Amino acid sequence: MIITEHSVVYSVSSLTRELKNLVESKFRFIRVQGEISNLKRPFSGHSYFTLKDEGAQLRAVLFKGQLHYLEKDIEDGQQVICHGRISVYEPRGDYQIIVDTIDFQGSGLLQLRFEKLKKLLAAEGLFARETKQAIPSFPKEVVLITSPSGAAVHDFLKVWRKRGFPANIKVFPVRVQGAGAAEEIAAALDTVNLIMETADIIVLCRGGGSLEDLWAFNEEILARAIAASRLPVVSAIGHEVDFTISDFCADLRAATPTAAAEHIFPDVMELKKQISHLLEKMAYTVSDRLDAYEQRINQNRRLLGDMKFLFTHGTLRLDHAYVSLCATMRQKLEKRQAQCEELAFRLHSHSPAARVLIQEQRLHFATEKLLYLFRQNLDNKKMALGRQAALLDAVSPLATLARGYAIASRLDPVTGKATLIRESRQVVKDDRIEIRLHRGKLECGVIEIKE
Repeated sequence: MIITEHSVVYSVSSLTRELKNLVESKFRFIRVQGEISNLKRPFSGHSYFTLKDEGAQLRAVLFKGQLHYLEKDIEDGQQVICHGRISVYEPRGDYQIIVDTIDFQGSGLLQLRFEKLKKLLAAEGLFARETKQAIPSFPKEVVLITSPSGAAVHDFLKVWRKRGFPANIKVFPVRVQGAGAAEEIAAALDTVNLIMETADIIVLCRGGGSLEDLWAFNEEILARAIAASRLPVVSAIGHEVDFTISDFCADLRAATPTAAAEHIFPDVMELKKQISHLLEKMAYTVSDRLDAYEQRINQNRRLLGDMKFLFTHGTLRLDHAYVSLCATMRQKLEKRQAQCEELAFRLHSHSPAARVLIQEQRLHFATEKLLYLFRQNLDNKKMALGRQAALLDAVSPLATLARGYAIASRLDPVTGKATLIRESRQVVKDDRIEIRLHRGKLECGVIEIKE
């Protein structure tokens, strides 16, 4: 420390040391709540991360020995309460919290938003495999939507140059981080689909980073723009461990920009080797088959012999068969004609017309006789019926009733059954009786009984 006449001038080291002593004496043991971000674990095994909330960030370090006391591993996006002490790291002049233990509070706000949007879009079918477009095997024009100053685009172009594939590469510059980046990328997707008619593939390209750095690729507006794209979209965002909503919506997810280029562009040298190998294989196959066909032709030629002799012999056999067939058909036709003439003569001599006429006369006579006997039998039945009706009428009780008599029956008060009355003793006073007349019935009550 240099002391002057007017003021005290601190060196950087002395000022930092004073601040370190001040901070460490003031905050000997504290608890800080926030979200873990930018977690890194170097070779030493210590954990370095940022503890943040909506308004500020605080560097934190958790030494390797303290990891054994945690209930689970720490990850980006976790909401935690860190127990420890505040210290100043003098070489950089940064203040940080040296963490002793951690209480876990659950996922951070960004992680919760990520999971919520992921479930929503999955339910709508934006991640469905059947909606994915095929990636062209030999694209002629590829459009990179990325930041032209980032390392990701250079990694992509490096693979393209190395493979020597003759495709046009167009870079559509956009911001890939920060407020408004998602809207800018979505607008770029719409523009490419609208005006770049010769493009075959769109590649979203960005290097790795924290959840906050990659958040533009987790926005809903960009996810829907990818799903609506006419051109197939390849998502090459971050490192292998990084997953974004854009990865799930895209037609192909590449672990890194380098991996995306390796998938899109075939290796020209490898293609040439494959073509050369296939040409050699095809030439060998054609030559082998020609030799085999030649051997079969020679073998068949030996088996068939002289073709001229075979054709001449076959023609003679055909002519002979033709003559024999014509003679046989002529004989059969003549024989059949003679049989037809004989049958016609026999049919004429035994004509059934006369027999049919006799049978018609016999049928007519039998019909007349049947009608006569039927009428006679009907008259006899009518006369017999009249006699029986007269006899039945003579003994019928209805005839008696017609002369002024009546039939009295007692009605059972419970069942309503009628019992014929022959004597006065069968009824008592107030019984209900039924009197049947020649026409109609009477229901009466017994007032008095006289013997």
